[in-house]
Amino acid sequence: MPHRLPISVFDSHEVTNQPPPLADYNLFDTDPILGSAMAREGAGWAAQKLYDFGAALGTAHVVELAEAANRHAPELRAFDRYGQRIDEVSYHPAYHELMRLAKSHEVHSIAWTAATPGGHVAHMGLEYLLVQAEAGVCCPITMTYAAVPALAHHPQADEWLRRVTVPAYDARSIPAAEKTGLTIGMAMTEKQGGSDVRSNTTKARAIGNGWFELTGHKWFCSAPMSDAFLTLAYTEAGLSCFLLPRWRPDGSRNPFFIQRLKDKLGDRSNASAEIEYKGSWAELVGEEGHGVRTIIEMVHHTRLDTAVAAAGMMRAGVVQAVHHASHRTAFQKKLIDQPLMRNVLADLVVEWVAATVLVARVAASYDNEAAAPFARLAVALAKYRLNKRLPAHVCEALECHGGAGYVEDSPLPRLYRQAPVNGIWEGSGNVICLDMLRSLEREPACLDMLLVELAAARGGDKRFDAAMDRLKDDLRNGADRQAQARRLAGAMAAALQASLLVRFAPPAVADAFCASRLDGDWGGAYGTLPGGIAFDDIIRLGMVGA
Repeated sequence: MPHRLPISVFDSHEVTNQPPPLADYNLFDTDPILGSAMAREGAGWAAQKLYDFGAALGTAHVVELAEAANRHAPELRAFDRYGQRIDEVSYHPAYHELMRLAKSHEVHSIAWTAATPGGHVAHMGLEYLLVQAEAGVCCPITMTYAAVPALAHHPQADEWLRRVTVPAYDARSIPAAEKTGLTIGMAMTEKQGGSDVRSNTTKARAIGNGWFELTGHKWFCSAPMSDAFLTLAYTEAGLSCFLLPRWRPDGSRNPFFIQRLKDKLGDRSNASAEIEYKGSWAELVGEEGHGVRTIIEMVHHTRLDTAVAAAGMMRAGVVQAVHHASHRTAFQKKLIDQPLMRNVLADLVVEWVAATVLVARVAASYDNEAAAPFARLAVALAKYRLNKRLPAHVCEALECHGGAGYVEDSPLPRLYRQAPVNGIWEGSGNVICLDMLRSLEREPACLDMLLVELAAARGGDKRFDAAMDRLKDDLRNGADRQAQARRLAGAMAAALQASLLVRFAPPAVADAFCASRLDGDWGGAYGTLPGGIAFDDIIRLGMVGA
């Protein structure tokens, strides 16, 4: 019989100096910046909805769902057992539960169904909370939300919009008319074009009764199990927008051939695919030959969420870093009491607060038709600025944990892999900056409204006043505008953030932002705030418990 060692031999030490698990807290109730932004920007009425959603998302159960949905990636099932082509994607049950949670809390629909103004701000708040729990499900939720203005041009708009906006998730692969709730995807990108959609080659041929037959290939199609897709194809009149359902009207499968699923850096819980149209049926949406004009209405709204997601992920990183530093001791002091770490934590908090007040203000402009020119410019600035700041932000939050942040048991690696995606989706940095320039050149009201917004903070901080004067000089200088577009976009976005912080944020945050981000000598590295900053007041904003 083998000799058995006593249990005490293996129990060699007691685990100490490790933080308790971060779970079972309300993501909304512990976020003072989001709460004040909702009230200020016109969605105070949604506070209870946000509270309930924040409570649901902060549970240990949802933490486990997010881990499982990412650990068990979607799988392609091209054929059934009998060899029939089905082109379906199989997701882990955790993914479906997260989707059901998001849709039941109206993340996709509240902007369109709210009985009072402020629907887009409420959507922003819900999306910001959702991305902290699991970013992958945000893609189909965002596309479904953003499809509404484009679907309004569909011949049967009322029926589609009714099914899209119901607060129900139905994962079954059956015709849309038989489902309790729908999700909408989009497929524009082709191999030869990327963001240059006018180089697309997919063709559409009219076959009668309002239907067209599409032939072509799409290089990126996210959430391929959506019930229908807004897509682009050429007719004789030019590039046009179509709605392509997964099933034909007679109940047969619409040819929608999934060639493969992308093996992506992040966004693991969400499937992205290469797809082939081969005699695929679709209905025209909007005016034939004006497809970009139609689908850009969807893109305008997805871009809002690409900025919102960055702010939400910053919040997630801040909470993790502050929680760890509050419980971990090094060199006889808690990390949160170490001067260098305090600078880092405060800087991370400043970045998150600045991001959150910015996306809330941009969302509010979506609720105000008169502010549409400002929305077009401001969403580009927010998407560009926040997604350039996010990867380094997550990396710094990870580093606050040391090696414990680098292992897959931690949520930080998943957050780090996710960080670059929204800088790419719906237009990479250069495309967004070119869109910014186009707005400035073609619609003077964009800049006029931005300057009015900035001027509201004039006199509140001398550093802001000086930065605004520099920005006006830059705007007057038209030389080499395209090559300098990134610098200009960054300066405009930082000025807009500073304006909002000076007026609405805790004074310590506004002071720290103006002392760092508006100073031309600032190198951009986190943890380099100058002396005299009220670290305690700032760091406290990132705490979610004792």
